[in-house]
Amino acid sequence: MTERHHLFVRGATFAAVGDRGDISGVRGGGPIDGLFVRDARHLSRWQLTVDGAVPEVLRPVAEGDTARCVLVPRGGRQEPPAYTLWREQAVGDSSFVESVRLTGNVPVATTVRLALTVDADFTDQFELRSDHRTYVKAGAVRSRQVLDDGIEFGYRRGEWRSCTTITADPAPEAVEETGTGARRLVWTLELPPHGSAELLLRVMARPHGDRRAVRVPRSPDAVNEQLRSAEDEFMEGVAFPTAWPELAAACARGLSDMAALQVPARGPDGEELRVPAGGAPWFLTLLGRDALLASLFALPYRPQLAAATLPALAATQATADGASSVAQPGKIVHEVRHGELAHFGQVPYGRYYGSVDATPLFLVLLGAYTEHTGDTALARRLERHARAAVGWMLDHGGLTARGYLVYRADEGGLANQNWKDSPGAICRADGTRPSGAVMAAGAQGYAYDALRRTAWLARTVWDDGTYAALLEQAAADLRDRFQRDFWLPEQAFPALALDDDGHRIDALASDAGHLLWSGLLDKEYGEVVGRRLLEPDFFSGWGVRTLASGQAAYHPLSYHRGSVWPHDNALITLGLARYGLHDEARAVAHGLVDAATTAGHRLPEVLAGYGRDTHPEPVPYPHACVRESRSAAAPLALLTAVGGA
Repeated sequence: MTERHHLFVRGATFAAVGDRGDISGVRGGGPIDGLFVRDARHLSRWQLTVDGAVPEVLRPVAEGDTARCVLVPRGGRQEPPAYTLWREQAVGDSSFVESVRLTGNVPVATTVRLALTVDADFTDQFELRSDHRTYVKAGAVRSRQVLDDGIEFGYRRGEWRSCTTITADPAPEAVEETGTGARRLVWTLELPPHGSAELLLRVMARPHGDRRAVRVPRSPDAVNEQLRSAEDEFMEGVAFPTAWPELAAACARGLSDMAALQVPARGPDGEELRVPAGGAPWFLTLLGRDALLASLFALPYRPQLAAATLPALAATQATADGASSVAQPGKIVHEVRHGELAHFGQVPYGRYYGSVDATPLFLVLLGAYTEHTGDTALARRLERHARAAVGWMLDHGGLTARGYLVYRADEGGLANQNWKDSPGAICRADGTRPSGAVMAAGAQGYAYDALRRTAWLARTVWDDGTYAALLEQAAADLRDRFQRDFWLPEQAFPALALDDDGHRIDALASDAGHLLWSGLLDKEYGEVVGRRLLEPDFFSGWGVRTLASGQAAYHPLSYHRGSVWPHDNALITLGLARYGLHDEARAVAHGLVDAATTAGHRLPEVLAGYGRDTHPEPVPYPHACVRESRSAAAPLALLTAVGGA
């Protein structure tokens, strides 16, 4: 049986370990394990042996915030194990801590030779993805330095420097070479009759450019105490619905995950911030669209997320054109990366702007935050950034020249730059893809809402009535245009997008629900669309599919052509409630909450599109992020939309 991998997250750090707590250093062909910090693998081997053999598993690592497993030395039925090993591991900020406790099972003293094979390959995450790309790293040098109480692995390439330090208490009696670059730390432990011994291991990662003073916790218990404190802070003051305990549990689980998914960022004045990461394992970084939506969902309950996300994105807002990064003045960043390949320009994601919708969503969140909190100071501080974002929408974004926000495929980056950003996501009902410019429906809804909210800011906060009137007129014109150009009269439904020639891309897609959330559709159209989304070809019973079944393009295991996305459904539920379709909103909310209940009350990034009528439990999507900020915040959006009903 293939060994499972278990994921543990704390901010920009995550670890993936196997059933016995080991890290094998696999490269390609299966799930990746290791300790990762800021896009680099800082532990690639972490393999325990006792008396020269791999121990057997009595209890494998289980799901949770701490990796705990129980192991015994190999033996037969007639040879009860002389001792038992208890491993406990936890992930901290740029750190990893393990306790190995050995308990003797016999009335005589026992000698145990324990060894831990360790290595740090410092591989960039992009090298480990299954996309068949290779990267030249000329001049890269790895080093190993034996310490009194462990070992330090180093890596340098030009000006790039990073290291991983492993220390142990008690110190290893030897550090052995293995012939592979890994090192083996060795201990001889004496167990008294029915006695015990404990080994504490601490790992500190120092990524390039991270000059913070990181303190490695003393033990897994200390890490867990820090995490519990962060979780308690996130949950404090949130009124969970008592009449719907399953939704309450999903909200609590989501807040707990969001507490772990906060990554460091900086504001316009260099101030330190913590913002929602995209998701684990591959997106523990600032993603503009994801952070904005997570902050919007959490706004009524945790407005401090928006208060951090907005200045962090203002600080990374583009001020000039950049061909490889798709940057244009005023555009809000799509993705920020800190890894080696981004540093040397071998991937374009150091600051990558391939998103058509992060910029309007930035304006939506700024307006919503100001309206909800009454705090006008942030809107005043970010006025220049907001006006630049509006300028991008009107000019580079295409609203003035084309009437809509427009994007074109980026050869070195993303083909699609709306939320459905996989290569085939924007398609016709028959599955064919458009070429040239694309005008995605959902982005136009965001633009409409952004114009209206920024007009309100201009009138009430910035005292600029002329600018407000200009934006209000632009919003009204966009609404009129959209319903004329996007509406499919035969299907009584909006098109997924327009192509470069202005022809409707006729796939029936969940993006129509985003138009309800933004208020772009007239009430009559909105009610028709909302009810249509609850028909069986759209609604799986667990949520609304990204693409209605029955179309040639539909596939239940496609990333964006038939799967069910919790954050997508959260927006749809808010939109249904906005148009007074409360029964429909409750139906979607109940489907999502039921799905979460089957998985420890946690919503994944995405589910397969199989129907509940034939599959009594939701089917996982095979490559979904285990934890994702938008999905973690989705139950809060459901609570906003339907209350505790």
